[in-house]
Amino acid sequence: MFTVMLKAKLHMARVTHAVLNYEGSCAIDGELLDMSGIRENEQIQIYNVENGQRFTTYAIRAEEGSQVISINGAAAHLAGPGDRVIICSYAHYSEAELEKHQPSLVYLQEGNVVSHTSNAIPVQLA
Repeated sequence: MFTVMLKAKLHMARVTHAVLNYEGSCAIDGELLDMSGIRENEQIQIYNVENGQRFTTYAIRAEEGSQVISINGAAAHLAGPGDRVIICSYAHYSEAELEKHQPSLVYLQEGNVVSHTSNAIPVQLA
């Protein structure tokens, strides 16, 4: 049996571009892709913190160090420049893999600069 688990997350990225007339996808700064472990052409989920929209697309590489997060194609109707988004990828893990699995979490601050990384989401307190 396999379980779908969070593989990687870019937390609180700022959308820098929304390009409607593009064939689709989400362009992400190549350094952020590498740091998070999200691969080019990998399916991603995007959660727009500003308007609650949630959608699926795939990642493409933007120029390294550019801090670009570009929502392209039809998804450009769901997120615009300045919106804060959470970008996640998921993977299937076997029972044996689950024992060692830790997601790659990259936390961003203004300008899509990395503030810190982690492998565990903090416990939510009451």
